[in-house]
Amino acid sequence: MQFEEVIRKESIVICEQLSSYSTKDTVNYGTIKPLNRPALAIRGILLLLTALTIYFFVTIDYQSVDLLQSIAITFENFKTVFLHPQSNRFSLGEAFYNVVVTLGLAFLTTLIGGIVALFLGLLGAQNLAPKQVTNFIKGFVAFVRAVPTILWVLIFAVAAGLGSAAAVIGMSFHSISYLTKAYSESFEELDRSVIEALKASGANWWQIVFQAVIPSSITYLLSWTFLRFEINFANAIAMGAAAGAGGIGFDLFMASGFYFDLREVGLITYFVLAFAIVLEVASMKIKGKLQNRT
Repeated sequence: MQFEEVIRKESIVICEQLSSYSTKDTVNYGTIKPLNRPALAIRGILLLLTALTIYFFVTIDYQSVDLLQSIAITFENFKTVFLHPQSNRFSLGEAFYNVVVTLGLAFLTTLIGGIVALFLGLLGAQNLAPKQVTNFIKGFVAFVRAVPTILWVLIFAVAAGLGSAAAVIGMSFHSISYLTKAYSESFEELDRSVIEALKASGANWWQIVFQAVIPSSITYLLSWTFLRFEINFANAIAMGAAAGAGGIGFDLFMASGFYFDLREVGLITYFVLAFAIVLEVASMKIKGKLQNRT
């Protein structure tokens, strides 16, 4: 009996020691949650994409491709494009003018999109508008963003015809949806207590917007606007060929397809890169000045 009593007491002591261990001394693996439908759907899609990727890599006929020759031709094309830029069809002044036309197209679409998106963003912010209105606006702009810019341009080209008009309308339409989402999320970052305090002091909706919401979000608005401007500049180059909007995009299309002059492609590429760098530097300086003022 004494032996059994000793065993019982030792067992109690061991159990108390085990139960007294803190979570810091153990490995915390977190709570294991059962897989729900969204998680299963995501994993199923990833597995399907992995299987399709493996299938296509296995079924490709690599024997008909001379890898070394392809690398050599690619290297030679890059050398021609970047080391021997030249054009016999237009002068440097004409190329500069065409880039400015493309830049103007991007600026116009960004300006239209920014003005319209500012009002839609205010109505789409959950802390500034009723929930039904915000849900409708966010759902509408999400649908617009889901369709690529080129498709909107071609859709409007049916009514307006191919040219700069269809390009401006289609690019502005997509810019509005993009900037509306960005602006509304920037407005939603404002603390609700600030809005409630202004309402309690007797401020109306417009006073809240122009005295609190926009001043506190101006840097974010400019950042998103400059980002969209850069995207519209790239889209304007593509629209120059796809929608006949003109500018440097049409010359790039002719040089790479119709005439197939890689030296001309290189010259146009350098012009586009130079303007893109200037835009980036200008946006950084403007945002820096505004941040110093605020």
